[in-house]
Amino acid sequence: MDLESKLQELKYEYVHLQGDLEKIESTGQPTEKMTDRLHELERQIKEVRQQLKNK
Repeated sequence: MDLESKLQELKYEYVHLQGDLEKIESTGQPTEKMTDRLHELERQIKEVRQQLKNK
């Protein structure tokens, strides 16, 4: 998979997860695992962007 595709995939997952997180927060359920995953996705997005910049 090329870096552009990887970046788009990560962004899509991030937005999708963010929407799910908002729904879960509104019900008062724990969100720690989801927020951890969002932080991981942010790190991966940053890493892929850096790789694209250095390309």
